[in-house]
Amino acid sequence: MSSHDEFRVHRWLSKDGLSLYSRVYDTAGSGAASVLCLHGLTRNSKDFEDLAFHLSPRYRVICPDLRGRGLSASDPVWQNYHPGTYLADLAGLVEGLGVRRVAIIGTSLGGLLAMMLPTFLPGVIAGVVLNDIGPEIDPAGLARIRGYAGKLPPVRSWDEAVAQLQFVFGAAWPGLSDSTWARLARRCYREDATGTPVLEYDPKVGETFRGAPAAAGDLWPQWAQLGGLPVLAIRGALSDILSESTLARMQREKPDLIPLTVAARGHVPLLDEPECLASIDDFLARIAY
Repeated sequence: MSSHDEFRVHRWLSKDGLSLYSRVYDTAGSGAASVLCLHGLTRNSKDFEDLAFHLSPRYRVICPDLRGRGLSASDPVWQNYHPGTYLADLAGLVEGLGVRRVAIIGTSLGGLLAMMLPTFLPGVIAGVVLNDIGPEIDPAGLARIRGYAGKLPPVRSWDEAVAQLQFVFGAAWPGLSDSTWARLARRCYREDATGTPVLEYDPKVGETFRGAPAAAGDLWPQWAQLGGLPVLAIRGALSDILSESTLARMQREKPDLIPLTVAARGHVPLLDEPECLASIDDFLARIAY
């Protein structure tokens, strides 16, 4: 591949009639194994540009925008921004693309969905990569996300967009170059008709998140359902979402879990780090499709 833009657009309709968007990197051919990449709460499919570019010579890489994010339609009923709706949307995507078996790479909210999908789509999931998320969420990180999701003020320029992104993620991504910050800003903002950057998610996404119970939900039963599947768990060493103690319990309850801690990353690793790419390559090469 010569360009990060070598993907085709796949659109599908949700059961309640929303037009949903996905990038499909399928240069590896129709016989290639499939990888489904699921983004975080306020993010979109562009977060996986580097990873998809890396994987696409060997895999069909599917990167959807959840409803209300990126180029998927926003939901006029914001209470529908919850996992049950997302799972149904993803089932329609998988069915529409004719996917019979798929590995999932899930970041944050995407990882929570990845833990639920094996029960929702029995026999379809071949393996799971969790990016800085587990069945128990650190309350400190939850409070931080509640503080900004859907609450950020508008920006007037790309310089302000970069500054806002650094305000939100500076502690999680220390040491990035100015050019990298500028590139990352293009993943979560797009220009409106006036050329002004706007965030690529419906602010109402934050309302459902803030409306959830203050205590992190107990997903240990869902974690137990992954017992028979290969799982790679990636943790940012500076994470305020996936604690060391939670990762240790995950390892105790699932001894074949493959853990990876990424230095100088909080919530979340970008998945372009060399150790992430190497671990994901090795993991995907080992699982049975």
